[in-house]
Amino acid sequence: MDSAGEMAVFAEVVEAQNFSVAARALRLTPSAVSKLIGRLEERLGARLLNRTTRQVSLTDEGRTYYQSCLPILAAIKDAEMAVSNFQEEPRGLLKINSSTAFGLSHLEPLLPDLLAKYPDLRIELTLSESIVNLVEEEVDVAIRTGNLPDSSLIARRLGSIRRIVTASPEYLKQHGAPKTPIDLKDHNCLQISTLTTFNHWEFQVGGKIKRIDISGNFETNNATALHRAVLAGIGLMRSANFIVAEDVKAGRLQAVLEEYESKKELGVYAVYPHSQHLSPKVRVFVDMLVDTFVPVQPW
Repeated sequence: MDSAGEMAVFAEVVEAQNFSVAARALRLTPSAVSKLIGRLEERLGARLLNRTTRQVSLTDEGRTYYQSCLPILAAIKDAEMAVSNFQEEPRGLLKINSSTAFGLSHLEPLLPDLLAKYPDLRIELTLSESIVNLVEEEVDVAIRTGNLPDSSLIARRLGSIRRIVTASPEYLKQHGAPKTPIDLKDHNCLQISTLTTFNHWEFQVGGKIKRIDISGNFETNNATALHRAVLAGIGLMRSANFIVAEDVKAGRLQAVLEEYESKKELGVYAVYPHSQHLSPKVRVFVDMLVDTFVPVQPW
């Protein structure tokens, strides 16, 4: 038996505090376990265990050796698990969280192919405008935009977005287009109730950031409802460009105040709780997102 195998046998004896119990766990005979420990002690030139008829205990040398063995055995286990997980087919429930707009426009179209490729996989997609606690809500992967706070979460960058103010041609024809950010005070600006910071519109004015606290006659807790409201001509909306990109291209919406928008782009990330090794279901989903969005961002 090699050194790693001897370490594993020794650790099992220490944890069981009994040769016979350790032997059953290792599927060896007690005499075989005793011989392995004796050979290990002989090779190291030190007594590792104090033996009695009922149990064993560590010597000082044995305690030092045991503490040194634990990280080595854990690393071996992790390495084996990594290979096993990589080869294993994704299965079970994959819980995904996203904002409503991004989920409907960019995630939902990808899921049928993923489910067809992995028939043992199930998906639960929750859409919300608030940030959920991944650990408490037992969410496997979430899509988040903007500046990420420091946390234990792992983040894979999928692309970048920027903010843009839009309105329908009908609204602009009736009310005119704002020429400067301060003109927004005279316009109907649509609001989202779940993210108060969303209603603080920031612009670059004279080389400085100027915040405009907007107001209007329509408020909702859902980004998709907000999108439909701006398409209906109710007022102006400031949103991520991935929400309105197709509408601007098609002429259903027009961008305004673009020269005052910050040139700094915000990241789009797939985030998931820290783990030594990704489960197969998380790995294939995150890899799919990276393969889809990193080369070409559809927005």
